[in-house]
Amino acid sequence: MSPSLTRRQLLAALAAASAPVHAGQALARPICAFSKHFHWLSVEETASMCATLGFDGIDLTVRPGGHVEPERVEEDLPKAAETIRRVGLEVPMVTSGIVDVTTPHTERVLKTLKATGIRLYRWGGFRYDAKRAIPTQLAEMQTRVKDLAAMNRHYGLTAMYHTHSGIDQVGASMWDLYLLLKEIAPGAVAVNYDVGHAVVEGGYGGWINSTRLLLSYMRGVAVKDFAWKKNARGEWRPGWCALGKGMVDFPRFFEMLKAGDFNGPMQLHMEYDELGSAASGKKTSTLKKEQFTEIMQRDLKALKELMRAAGLRA
Repeated sequence: MSPSLTRRQLLAALAAASAPVHAGQALARPICAFSKHFHWLSVEETASMCATLGFDGIDLTVRPGGHVEPERVEEDLPKAAETIRRVGLEVPMVTSGIVDVTTPHTERVLKTLKATGIRLYRWGGFRYDAKRAIPTQLAEMQTRVKDLAAMNRHYGLTAMYHTHSGIDQVGASMWDLYLLLKEIAPGAVAVNYDVGHAVVEGGYGGWINSTRLLLSYMRGVAVKDFAWKKNARGEWRPGWCALGKGMVDFPRFFEMLKAGDFNGPMQLHMEYDELGSAASGKKTSTLKKEQFTEIMQRDLKALKELMRAAGLRA
């Protein structure tokens, strides 16, 4: 069940609703809450809380188990976007479950995004088959990317491939993603660069090279931090943590974004244990609302300070 909003949160949301939305223009590098962490709240409650916390917008989940289910996108996405905008927040992008044009409801989602005025969406999920040659698989994937790019051009949208780390993940090495995209204009297909995953895969200098390689393709950036830790089996694994407490060199990364004139949405990902069940997008929260908002405020404040230091935010 979703806890009721406090009077203070409701008043803050009403104040935000009466304010101009960036003078009618999209804000450069808006800081977006990832609605995955708010699945325990309705869209209306999520919008109100995010306005109170001081986010600029929301990256809305439009995928199975998300705030908007793909089969109901035509009914629910316009309502959700209107609810979010009503409190003064932007909806610059959504996180979809789209892998390619054969994913169920893909064209319905894209058509509704266009009608709702949302141009960017997160896409991805290609994986390698360890038993087949990588060049052969990349050639096959490129056909799938070109088909999706054609559909995006038809609707005037941009799909941003989200980079993950891990074995068999296409895009973890970054160069493979560059090969898939380099012959296609980034207006149709681009990159949602997850700097946390990039540092997992290239902790010393590889992430710097991959940032340089993909910077011109980046239309969105996911922000999170990590440090290596041992799991219960004694295996070293990435341990996601509070912003600025891990291994990601945010000052250097943000300096590179500034130099590259990056202007897309910055999504704050908080997938660490301290956030409880909300870290993984559960429909119920194991934290009290006060604990949840305190953690959110801490990381949001850290992100804003880092962006200001790099000249990415006034």
